[in-house]
Formats: sequence, structure tokens, C-alpha cells
Amino acid sequence: MGTGGRSDLVSWGRPGSRVTRLELFYDVVFVFAFLNVTTLTSEQLTAVALIETLLVLALLWSCWTGFAALGNLVRADQGIMPAVGFGVMASIFVLALTTDVAFDDEPGGLVGPLVFATAYLLTWLTKIVAFWASVTVSSRRRAVLLTLPATGGAVLILIAAVLPDMLFGERVALGVRLGLWMVALSFEYTVALLLIRTTWQVRSAGHLAERHGLIVLVALGELVIALGLGAAERTGRPISWWAIYAAGVTLSIIFALWWLYFDTLALAMEQHLHGVRGPERIPLVRDVYTYLHLPLIVGIIFFALGIKRMIARLTDPAVLPNQDTFGGLELLSLYGGLVVYLLALVAMQWRMFHRLARRPLIGAGVLAVSAPALLSLPSLANLTLVGTVFVVLVLVQVGRDGPVRRRVRRLALEEQLALEDEANVFRRRL
Repeated sequence: MGTGGRSDLVSWGRPGSRVTRLELFYDVVFVFAFLNVTTLTSEQLTAVALIETLLVLALLWSCWTGFAALGNLVRADQGIMPAVGFGVMASIFVLALTTDVAFDDEPGGLVGPLVFATAYLLTWLTKIVAFWASVTVSSRRRAVLLTLPATGGAVLILIAAVLPDMLFGERVALGVRLGLWMVALSFEYTVALLLIRTTWQVRSAGHLAERHGLIVLVALGELVIALGLGAAERTGRPISWWAIYAAGVTLSIIFALWWLYFDTLALAMEQHLHGVRGPERIPLVRDVYTYLHLPLIVGIIFFALGIKRMIARLTDPAVLPNQDTFGGLELLSLYGGLVVYLLALVAMQWRMFHRLARRPLIGAGVLAVSAPALLSLPSLANLTLVGTVFVVLVLVQVGRDGPVRRRVRRLALEEQLALEDEANVFRRRL
């Protein structure tokens, strides 16, 4: 893939490129998407709803990573890219708006699954048109490797929206639709596996790392919103010390989630990626950022599902905090989401540095082993245990990783100061 695209259509990214304000604006629609998925699932928490949530999140992640990769190749705020971005943003907004009818249609109005699938297909077609219009491809076969599987997946989801209802009854049609979605998403994610067979390049490791860090912040922001919405359901109810306590413990968990990723790990991964050259760079980027950041996001969203339901119940005067217990699916979303988050951190460190992160692994083991035994305990006791585990993880990380942490953060500060000095030199010429 060369850099000989039309100069009037795009402005190429460079090794020092960073995230643009326009890309931050695009991510606003994902705030709504995550919020809608969380809200709808928390209202009707069933095993099927959790599976549907996982599939929708995987689909949204595929949309986001494809657009982020395009933004790494060309500048998102130059040439035709703003128009492309607004088109993708509009399509994803329709996706987010119709997540509640992506699998089951509601009577009256348009066919929900068909609207959802059409919006998704338009999202991919817009990005593919931008890709083909922006670059000169040295090999058409290589370009097809990048675009055909993703397009095939979108078309299969379109088929899943229409065909099952024509051939089967309601219950069987839902099962067939879910199966077709799984096959379609497997097509989607083969695109990243095929990147090594193309001439695709990561133009800016800094842009890539920053972009993924920002979407993690979006997911953590959704967690804060879920906490707030759960408490807001107390309209007309008196506030209680138990609800304030639960909100405080949850905030401490959210702070710990931020710390475990952003304080050192995100900086260290970016610094390491700057030094990776040659053919191993694309597989490393693919595995750590495209694949392993997905379970990180899923873990956050699933935890948000559980905490929203817990806080909403604790603000109900009819619920006794010392007797209220969590059901199996609620505990699965609460504990399972955090276990998945910690395991994703472990996998990232192993893939990036070939180092086993024992402490997050132990934390995940403690949560996984204790969850079944705590089904009979009050929900506040469960939440307190989770908060304790995460506070201990952060404190141990600060104490045991002191030298590594100081070195990583010193390098990050030196880089920031160097960039500021260069910017000041340029500004003096204005």
C-alpha cells in the first residue's frame, strides 16, 4: 500500500501524528452506544440478553477499530475525511439507536433488525470507499484481503435480519440469527489476521495508543454514567447511607480500573511499540490493540450492567441492604466483567512484554473462586469484597513496581516536554 493517494483528498499521517479533536468528537456517538447497550440490557437481564450484548459490543468494536485504523493512515480532520467521519458517525448513531431491536423486532414501524443491519452495512461501505479513494494500492489482491471479509460479514448480518423470520418460528429464528451473527463477526475479525499479508503500516504508534486509551476512557465514563443512572432511579425515594456507601465503593473500583491501565501500562505499551520495527509490528498491534482491548471494554460494560442494577435496588426503601442478595446473572455481570478486565490486562502484558502479570492474575482468581460462594451474601458484602481486592491491587502495584513506574512515567514526561519545546519553537515564528 503506497502513499501515492490523491493529495487533494487526504493528508497522510506521520510517525508523530496524534489524535485530532475531530476524532474525539466522533467518539461521542460511542458514549451513547455504550450507554444504550448498558441501559437496555440492565432492564431485562437474561442469558440471551448477555449474549446479545456481547455480540453488539463486538460489532461496535469492529466499527470503531476500522475507523481508528483509517485515522492512523490519514488525518481525520483533513481532505475528505471529515465528511467520511460524519457519515460513519451518523450510521453508528442509528446502530446505537436500534440496539434494542437488533435481534427482535417490535410491532409497528420499520423492521428493527433490518434497520440495524442496513446502518451497519452503510458504515462499512463508507469506510471502504474512503479507503479505496484515499490510497494507491500496489496489489488489488491485498486490498481485497482487507475489505472483502468485513463486507461479507456486514452482508451476512443483513441476511440474518431478514431470512430467519421468513423460514422459522420466532424462537428458532432468534437462535438462527444469533448463529449468523457469530459467523459474520468471525469474518470481521479475520481482517486483522490478514493484515500481515498486506503492506499495511502503522504510521503513528502514538496515535494508535492514544486512540485506544481514549476509547477505554469512554467505557469508564459509561461506567460512571451507569452508577449515576442507578442512583437516579431513586426519584421520589429517600437517600440512604447504604446507597452513598455503595456509590463510594464503586467509585474506588472505577479509580482502580483507571489506575491499573493508565498509570503505567498504557504508557509502557506505547513506549515499547515505538521501538518495535519490521514485520513483527503489525501482529503486535493487532493482538494487543485490536483483539485484547475488546475484552477490556466488554469487562467494563458488563460491570456497569451489574452495578447499575445494584445501586438501583439499594435506593429502594423496600430493600433491606443487609438482606439483599444478587442473582446468578447479576453476579456474573458484576464479577465476570471485572475478571475479564483483569485477564485482559494480563494478556496484554504477556503479549507486549512477554511478562506474566501475577498480581492481576491473582486478583482475577480471587474474584472467580469467591463468586459462587458469595451468592448467599448481601450484595453490599459482595461489592465490599470487590472494592477491597482492587484497592489492594493498586496499593501493591504502587509499592512493588516503584522503579519501573518511575522510569516509564519519567520517559513519558520527557517526551511531553520535548513536544512542548518543539511546539514553542514553531509558535515563535507565527
